[in-house]
Amino acid sequence: MTDFIQLALYPQNLFLYGLLLAAIAYRKKGLWLLFLWFYLLGNSFLANQVRSWQQQQIQPATTLNQDRSREPGTLVVMGCGGSPSSLPACARNRLDHVVTLLADKPQPSGIVITTRHCTPYTDYLLQQGISGVIDCFDGGDNTYQEFYQLAERFTQVQPLLFVSSDYHGWRIQRLIEQHQLNGEFLAASTATFRPLNCPWHCWLTVNLSNYDFYAKLTTEWFSYASYRLSKRWLDWQE
Repeated sequence: MTDFIQLALYPQNLFLYGLLLAAIAYRKKGLWLLFLWFYLLGNSFLANQVRSWQQQQIQPATTLNQDRSREPGTLVVMGCGGSPSSLPACARNRLDHVVTLLADKPQPSGIVITTRHCTPYTDYLLQQGISGVIDCFDGGDNTYQEFYQLAERFTQVQPLLFVSSDYHGWRIQRLIEQHQLNGEFLAASTATFRPLNCPWHCWLTVNLSNYDFYAKLTTEWFSYASYRLSKRWLDWQE
């Protein structure tokens, strides 16, 4: 009970209960719709179901099950910003995932990184003892420009293993299919899909991290939708 009392006093839950009281007192459909929207998006149990469903859609891989008799694929690490002297947390997470994937596994035929500032990325991999050919180039300002450049560099038969944050998985899989690349998506896990603890009182509260989760999903969807709708008259390659 003490845990619920503490949760109930959080600002987002006070707002939730205030909305409920206002909807009951004024009996306005708009208030009821606002209450339901705020509750359904913030409810942890429902959000955890969406997290589970989304993970099943992207089917993230945790290991490289490569046959030693076959040609290993080329790892493609999607860039995540940064500066000439610093490595952002999202980029470090992706590179750490690469290090984990390559632990006691056959070395890939190469590692390709698409980012504007290559030095922090390559230095970090070398510090982790990753050997082999590391090719880093400026892929452009967004994921769509990166894929156009990757499609020009690689043939449709060359196996590619794309590494990016897990919440980018749906959009990257669509781009792999569009460019007809022989690619597989290897998700670097983030806190986005980490399920929240959901005891009985999760039905009576909302959690702000769920709004961040839905915001990332809708951003991914609308980004890809705007690209598909406008690529006929806009040049996304430059």
